[in-house]
Amino acid sequence: MSTELPPVAPEVLAEAVESLTARLRKKLDDATAACADAAVHEADGSVTFRFGEDALVTLRPGPAGTVTEAGQATCTCLLAPRCLHRAAALGAAPLADAAPPEPEPEPAPEPPAAVPGEGETHRTAPVDAGSRSGAGAEAGAEAGAGGASADSAGPAEPVPALTAAQLGAAAALWHAAAEALAAGVTAGGAVVQAELLRAAHTARLAGLPRAEAAALRVVRGLRAARERRTAHRLGDLTGSFRELLHTAGVLAAGTADPALTGTSRRAYTAGGSLQVHGLCREPVLSATGYGGVVTHLLAPDGSRYSISDVRPGGLARARGAGRASVALGGATLDHAGLARGGLRIVGATVSAEGRLGAGRGVKATPLPGAAWADGPAAPLFARPAAEAVAALLAGPADAADAETALIGCDVVVVGAAGDHLLVREARPEAPLLRLLPAHPHPELPHTENLRRIASYPGLRLRVLGRPDLDRAATLRPVAVGPVAGEAYTLRLPDEWLGRADLGYERLQGSHFPPPDTAPEPAAGAGPGPVAEAPDPLADSPLWRVRRLLETGVAGGRRAVAEAARGTAPQTAYGPLRRAGLTAAADLAAALAAEADRRPRDAFGRLADPSPDGYAWAWLAAATHLAAAERSLVAASWTAATPSGASPAVR
Repeated sequence: MSTELPPVAPEVLAEAVESLTARLRKKLDDATAACADAAVHEADGSVTFRFGEDALVTLRPGPAGTVTEAGQATCTCLLAPRCLHRAAALGAAPLADAAPPEPEPEPAPEPPAAVPGEGETHRTAPVDAGSRSGAGAEAGAEAGAGGASADSAGPAEPVPALTAAQLGAAAALWHAAAEALAAGVTAGGAVVQAELLRAAHTARLAGLPRAEAAALRVVRGLRAARERRTAHRLGDLTGSFRELLHTAGVLAAGTADPALTGTSRRAYTAGGSLQVHGLCREPVLSATGYGGVVTHLLAPDGSRYSISDVRPGGLARARGAGRASVALGGATLDHAGLARGGLRIVGATVSAEGRLGAGRGVKATPLPGAAWADGPAAPLFARPAAEAVAALLAGPADAADAETALIGCDVVVVGAAGDHLLVREARPEAPLLRLLPAHPHPELPHTENLRRIASYPGLRLRVLGRPDLDRAATLRPVAVGPVAGEAYTLRLPDEWLGRADLGYERLQGSHFPPPDTAPEPAAGAGPGPVAEAPDPLADSPLWRVRRLLETGVAGGRRAVAEAARGTAPQTAYGPLRRAGLTAAADLAAALAAEADRRPRDAFGRLADPSPDGYAWAWLAAATHLAAAERSLVAASWTAATPSGASPAVR
């Protein structure tokens, strides 16, 4: 479906599909595919679709470029607005984000006794303790912190109970998600997606934004899978289904955990006076057409903050925002200068995620930058990477903090292996680590920079990156720098202050040491391809459970039911039991059996047509698999290669 079409609000599309008769719904998928490339952009900003001689559909987006009202989509046929043409045109357009971000509220005034540098501040967890960090993939995505530190957190407030409207919305969303899971990608067409969109809209009205966001991710994933987009990954859609079912199921049971209900607006509180220093910056590029930059900041006490600038614009916006001015308290810095500089902020406003706001009372003054080696970032690189990752993995399996935190480490380059770069942490008995691009877009320099680094085996490197907790011992670096006191390390310009932002700066030959300063290769090493590092996740028989779950997402309940017939269960689950993974084997067998359970009455009708039992069995297996794989990932960060062995070369 064309990304040039104006985005359509989910509730507008859901209403259009619901208004169709059963006969027209059967034709909707074919009609949508037929009109996807037939759009004509008019001079007044509208988009038209021609269906024969008497039907002309016109989409007239609002000032924000989005179709947000039913009246902005019209058709000239006699059945309009309950016609197939109008629903197909709306279905061909991309989904708009759930709701525009609300303006930042003014915080309460600061206490008059606050003194610059001594006032009460909102602190986030220190970076080296596993605080949240990173760029989001949706509108308004930005870095955040994992919450207040222990010395600043107040007494826990009682969690309010869910309202009747929220319970009803969660139950409706669970039912729609279960139906979509039972249908799978093959049968998850426009009608199934519309049911999810309607339930998502109801969840938003009931004040459940996280549940709504999870549903929209599933719908976008179903669309990408059915259109066979190159960026689609079945594993991502499987994870989206797991999150949606978990969120909707727990909420429908009456749990009012703030981590599940979420918040529809970003609340800012008075942060007093702050002093922050730049850590790095990275581009933000989302699948929904947003682009920008996020600059990560550190306070002297290790608390983490961020300033982001994310707006519609896609790749061009992400590339250009790296040097955009910082809109904070009249500061004269751009994001490139802030990443290597600092700010003294008076009257700061801070969100719960650690984002610094730009309220009217905020005043900011530039400060000199600090190098990684001797500034607030020094403790970040003093902690072993395995300890930092273990702290992240110790939290809840679905915590966003663990998915977006930044960690630092000093490494030695081993070489390229497949699509990634192999390095070894500069510690005794350290494991091999894989470095993957933080963002694989070919127009961003992440991949090119890693490829150039890979051509310097033995190079000492200081890396700041985000651990990929879905892969064994994998780090996605956002910035690199030289290691102090090492001869064979990066030689960056003085104005770069000892680090390079991999998403904005391209490493050149002059930034690397001369080849004659390279250390002697390890004993037994020689020219040749670099061997792959051990991967306990890939070597585990858990892939059989993952394949069963992904089969259910792709082919629906019927595809999983095939696994319950014949000798397939014994063949698939035997290796799991022999490896001691009996719980995984039992859950997979229960899922296959539930998928094949279709009791019928004396007249051949389904006695229990509800997909709830199947959805619960699928969710149980998916949740157990996620926990088991996370344990293997944790082990991969601590499993060292014996010092006598050299897996660097074959």
